[in-house]
Amino acid sequence: MAAFKSTVVFYSALLLYTATIVAVMMPSGSEAFNGGDYAQALSKSIMFFEGQRSGKLPSSQRIRWRKDSALNDGKDVGVDLTGGYYDAGDNVKFGFPMAFTATMLAWSIIEFGEFYSVQEMYQARVALLWNTDYLMKATAQIPNRMFVQVGDPNTDHSCWERPEDMDTPRNTYEINPSRPGSEIAAETAAALAAASIVFRSSRAGQANQLLDRAKAVYDFATKYRGSYDSVGKPVCPFYCSHGYEDELVWGAAWLNKATNSRQYDQYIASELETIRVQDDNIYDTEFGWDDKHAGYYILLLQNNQGPNQDVSKYRMAADNFACSLIPESPTKSVKYTPGGLLFKSNGANMQSVTSLSFLLMVYARYLWKVNGNVQCGNKQFPASRLYDLARSQVDYIMGKNPMGMSYMVGYGYKWPRSIHHRGASLPSMDSHPQRINCAEGWNYFNGDPGKWNPNWLIGAVVGGPNDGSDHFDDSFHDSSQTEPTTYINAPLTGLLAYFSKNS
Repeated sequence: MAAFKSTVVFYSALLLYTATIVAVMMPSGSEAFNGGDYAQALSKSIMFFEGQRSGKLPSSQRIRWRKDSALNDGKDVGVDLTGGYYDAGDNVKFGFPMAFTATMLAWSIIEFGEFYSVQEMYQARVALLWNTDYLMKATAQIPNRMFVQVGDPNTDHSCWERPEDMDTPRNTYEINPSRPGSEIAAETAAALAAASIVFRSSRAGQANQLLDRAKAVYDFATKYRGSYDSVGKPVCPFYCSHGYEDELVWGAAWLNKATNSRQYDQYIASELETIRVQDDNIYDTEFGWDDKHAGYYILLLQNNQGPNQDVSKYRMAADNFACSLIPESPTKSVKYTPGGLLFKSNGANMQSVTSLSFLLMVYARYLWKVNGNVQCGNKQFPASRLYDLARSQVDYIMGKNPMGMSYMVGYGYKWPRSIHHRGASLPSMDSHPQRINCAEGWNYFNGDPGKWNPNWLIGAVVGGPNDGSDHFDDSFHDSSQTEPTTYINAPLTGLLAYFSKNS
């Protein structure tokens, strides 16, 4: 272990020195991209999750500047809620995006596991396990209540503190029969069910526990129906929900897959009908932490699930999703920057880029298996077009873009140095063991906007260009462009694994 630690310290110092020198000499524009090292990017994208860990850190921790934090989480309600992940650059544990992160980490392994190296498969499973261990704690009191968040986001966002120094309230928030949250419960059920598939061959006993809990949590989601927004201001406007029916379909589809049965078909049928009545555009083209429509259609199609195994409507929906993204499609509904980046949001746009690209690649692999094409109006496209599109988005993230920079910290020669992240932007505990309080932290934040982070959050993918052009402002003052999130990285891990062996 001592030798490993020495290697990490040496590598970190070498990376900083090399990046500093080479960035000055780096050519501008996409000519800076000279082929992608997907395997290296995969390794770093998984390492990122260690920088987001909450709780007692293990001796195997590779991002060494992070230390133990939030060791009393759950104490206010008499339970142990230590562990889990901070969602982004703040210090709150939001259960909804954390559960989606777990689902996508698991789906990445399930779909693309054969393309991970032995070492990266191990690390990916460790990242998933850190998440599901927390979700099991959060759901331990089902069917009476489920804990969905730790930390008051309003006070947290009024401070700029390292997670190791937090003195803002660590309030615990819950859903229960009188204050339901069907979307977060169903997403958590999906995460636990998907994780049970991942661990079935290596941790059979634990996989069974995950699946049993997934069933109980899903029962809670369907029995006590209502929106997660019932929690109130601690949830919205941070992670406002736009309906829970899609999560109920999504959770049921994952439970069918995990149980290798059709016992959840009734939920799929009833919720799809509810969605159809509520919205004529039932073939939704969105996919992310708050919208599972495109995801559940492709999952149902892939596993030949659903009432009466009538998958024709799922195929139509999947085509509609793909057609909304293919640049040459007559029904394209998204924009692309001049440099080729899929553009859907002037917030953290990379959230959409990685999730939608993941889904494109999953659908492409399905089409190859059935020898199918994508039908977009009067045009047809082969599955290879979906592959090309998904890969172009990953390559953009890795440096094939007009700015000539990678949007993954620590990858390539030129990458974001001033990310919007408390731990990365403040001196580490190693260099500054004295406490940095709330007010003092703002002195660092309000300093030179071009100042580099003192700590590299290796593998973090930031929000990226968000104005419809390819411009990127590398400043921690701009959270929409420079803040990383776990749910940007989670689907990207599977894509990087696939392209590392198929490019």
